[in-house]
Amino acid sequence: MSRSRLQELVRAGHVRRDGATVLDPSLKVSPGAHLSVAVPEAAPAEPLAEPLALAIAYEDDDLIVIDKPAGLVVHPAPGHEGGTLVNGLIAHCGESLSGIGGVRRPGIVHRLDKDTSGLLVVAKNDLAHRGLTAQFADHGRSGPLERAYRTLVWGTPEPRSGTIEANLARSQRNREKIAVVRAGEGRHAITHYVTERPLGPEVALLTCRLETGRTHQIRVHLSHRGHPLLGDAVYGSAFKTKAARLPEPAQAALRALGRQALHAGLLGFSHPRTGEPLRFESPVPDDMARLMRALGGET
Repeated sequence: MSRSRLQELVRAGHVRRDGATVLDPSLKVSPGAHLSVAVPEAAPAEPLAEPLALAIAYEDDDLIVIDKPAGLVVHPAPGHEGGTLVNGLIAHCGESLSGIGGVRRPGIVHRLDKDTSGLLVVAKNDLAHRGLTAQFADHGRSGPLERAYRTLVWGTPEPRSGTIEANLARSQRNREKIAVVRAGEGRHAITHYVTERPLGPEVALLTCRLETGRTHQIRVHLSHRGHPLLGDAVYGSAFKTKAARLPEPAQAALRALGRQALHAGLLGFSHPRTGEPLRFESPVPDDMARLMRALGGET
């Protein structure tokens, strides 16, 4: 359990020393004292359980890895109170959710945008939640976490591989957007990219790896470099006219895509209980694969 969770149990009267209830978490403990902790059943989750068809890449008693389709919201929020991944996980996992911070809910340690597809891992208990959170906080700088995204962008970056380092913050003009800001402002953000190959003169296939995990990071960084993602209506709207230069089959596939062409295709981490290295790969979904084939590329 986390320190804060144990403090909550003390304040709620669930800890006894030598038979007497303790209410002060800062109380010093002397040698020979006998302490007992009564952990109540986890409270029911606030979001409702809703059965959803989930693509499960891996599951055990501590965690579950989901291959999320585009269009699925991860967590309930205003405008998306139901039908989210969290609702589906509560229904699927049931009693195997032992509680995060005393609530029977899945532990979301990272998220994908609604219209980004791919792999994400969710904790079922406090131990897994703490272990995974620590790995994601490190972002693979010194630990085992590995994440890679495949994306289609307008144009071919020069150089073909490199690092984009630019601070990000909520846009002052549009609070629904993230913007690049000056050094010393916002939050530090680093994206590493490699061009897998150009797909004709207008589009390139990239693999991106994150050294930080900011909201919309890949989308904003690549747009800032002049290579927004295909289908990104938020950060690539100025490139809509470029679609007319694509072959007709590619134009039709892009219209059918209806989202940013971004897929979280690789996820690796150390199991929070056993330390076993786990690594998962997901091929690009059908909508992106059709667009890639229409552009003359293999998937």
